[in-house]
Amino acid sequence: MTQQDLARPFRRLHAGRPLVLPNAWDAGSARVVEEAGAAAIATTSAGMSWAHGRRDGQGLALAEAAAAVRAIVRVVRVPVTVDIESGYGAGTPADVAAAVDAVLAAGAVGVNLEDSPGRDGAPLLSVDEHVARIRAARAVARDRGVDLFINTRTDVYLAGVGEPDGRFDAVVGRAAAYVEAGADGVFVPAVRDADTIGRLAAAIAAPLNVMAGPGAPSVDALARLGVARVSLGPSLALAALGLVRRAVREVLAEGTYAALDGAPAFGDVDGLFGDA
Repeated sequence: MTQQDLARPFRRLHAGRPLVLPNAWDAGSARVVEEAGAAAIATTSAGMSWAHGRRDGQGLALAEAAAAVRAIVRVVRVPVTVDIESGYGAGTPADVAAAVDAVLAAGAVGVNLEDSPGRDGAPLLSVDEHVARIRAARAVARDRGVDLFINTRTDVYLAGVGEPDGRFDAVVGRAAAYVEAGADGVFVPAVRDADTIGRLAAAIAAPLNVMAGPGAPSVDALARLGVARVSLGPSLALAALGLVRRAVREVLAEGTYAALDGAPAFGDVDGLFGDA
């Protein structure tokens, strides 16, 4: 399939029942996520950074991120969308354009682009700054002939910006400007209250993405609230690393292996990669 052949169905996946994206961090995790039944692959910037020995928050170099995306695209057949954080570099429109160009060249058909951090210690970029970045991303996609799905993330709730009772309106205002600039979806992490999620879904004129995990409403409940896309963020990577830590501590302290019970067979996993 061509890149555009994957871009079109990926866009359609945002209509109807929520698109559930269990986020992967390398080719191995992506192939396992695909084999488990995911309709698309999303990356976790945190997981990818940790896999390279970097901290999250643009600790990963763009070249490293692009290489990881290329490895993921090589082993899966489903669409891949990439968390490009704040666009790498200094986060200028030119930096965002370079990041989008790199992940498109690697085979991705979607990106997440967040409006944090801001300049000079501010938690968020101004609306106008992020609008310019979205337009830059769209221009690159247009030049490459790919119907890129731009999922813009606003961190009003995540960063605790402003007074709590003003955050809803701030998110809705930012979302409207971002969608007008060319964003296809809006990602609002750190919101788990069902009433707020439902109000956001009703007020934002684009597919709403939320981050789920323990303590969040179920996927069925999120569907009833109007959510179009559900991400797990770094949760899978954290769970995998947690298992590694538990297993190592057990074998070092007790000399036993109970934490490894339930692991898939070597051949089952090795066979997922064929001749890749």
